Amino acid sequence: MTPRPHLLIVDDEAGIRESLSSILNEEGYHVEAVGSAEEALDRASAGDLEVMLLDVWLPGMDGLEALSRLQATPRPPAVIMISGHGTIETAVRATKLGAFDFIEKPLSIEKIVVLVRNAVQQRRLEEENQFLRTELGHRYQVIGESVPMKALRQQIAVTAPTNGRVLIYGESGTGKELVAKAIHYTSPRVRQPFVALNCAALPETLLESELFGIEKGVATGVNPRVGHFQRADGGTLFLDEIGDLSLTAQAKILRVLQERVVERVGGRTAIPVDVRVLAATNKDLDAEIAKAAFREDLFYRIKVIHIHMPPLRDIREEIPLLANHFLKEYCRELGRGSMEFSPDVMRKLAAAAWPGNVRQLRNEVMRLAACARHNVIEDDDLLEGLPSPRPVNQPAKPLKPESLKKAVADLEKRMISEALQSTRNNQQQAAKTLGLSRQGLINKMKRYAIAG
Repeated sequence: MTPRPHLLIVDDEAGIRESLSSILNEEGYHVEAVGSAEEALDRASAGDLEVMLLDVWLPGMDGLEALSRLQATPRPPAVIMISGHGTIETAVRATKLGAFDFIEKPLSIEKIVVLVRNAVQQRRLEEENQFLRTELGHRYQVIGESVPMKALRQQIAVTAPTNGRVLIYGESGTGKELVAKAIHYTSPRVRQPFVALNCAALPETLLESELFGIEKGVATGVNPRVGHFQRADGGTLFLDEIGDLSLTAQAKILRVLQERVVERVGGRTAIPVDVRVLAATNKDLDAEIAKAAFREDLFYRIKVIHIHMPPLRDIREEIPLLANHFLKEYCRELGRGSMEFSPDVMRKLAAAAWPGNVRQLRNEVMRLAACARHNVIEDDDLLEGLPSPRPVNQPAKPLKPESLKKAVADLEKRMISEALQSTRNNQQQAAKTLGLSRQGLINKMKRYAIAG
């Protein structure tokens, strides 16, 4: 049974506190009431309030100051501001400070009931989204303690809350789809679909209908079908190996990104879609553009943000951590007892070449776990040879300690510049795209000396 929502009424007029408490109690809410902002902040510190009806004009601290302080708490309630002589300026300021809504006295009981109901629904939806982001984000977490992996996690954290398109570079097997899922499942679109399509896995004759859908009657025996863009409506579409698309398919995807509509094969109706596109490739798209094999205009459409996946040979120190992670995952899935690698086997895993990167390492760990005769995987369980170790004279390029901080700063600066460029220096729109307040954007522009 869903618990009754906790509401707090904050008003210095006893009559208003009593009447609102009576009405909202009858609506099924657990209602409390106080007469000052100081009491409200003290009560809100418990973190169990879902909605607060807060008067603007209060003795001592006013409602707007209390609202500002509430937003800095770990679990602020949804706040409906009440004013006996409000102005547009006051309402705008309250909204900027994070108020759910603003209502003037004399109060309309019907409107109060509707506003409270909507505020509770939004608050619970936000908490459910946060729960999903936490749970699913953990499932698709990027693990590793090296500088490149810490920088990668920071890129995901910065990128996920925005609607910016992302191009993920990396060799086969480096985990590009994992990063795409990590971005989606820690984004505001977490409740919406994540749809993936491997552009290299489909013949040209089927690719268009898979992307955009097909209408009935296009060919004998063909049933109407919804395409991947429509399936991902409201969510995220991951286009893997986008560098393998034909120029014809590239042109049609470019139109969808520009117009935000799709037309099914054989159809004439433009169908609106709201899709965040994440793309991945193991090709050098700059070289493909130079060969006229990839459209430059599409390249800049999908590369609002770009992420580089390091090959396993460049983060060799992560191999023991990854191998143990995969082994625990395998044991958990199959309900087996705990297993571990002997020191000798771990040394050989860490020294192997792994041309297939993390995917190859994962598959090898699963094979070893399935074939091992004991709970400790020993050298004689290596029935097949591991990939040859890399030559000693080809060490991985060392990374400077400041690389993480610099990588994050470079990413933020580039994202801000590109957002301003795409919105023609409209700071309000650019801030919205980046998931920032306008003041937050201005502060970062000053920090990075970005003109706007």
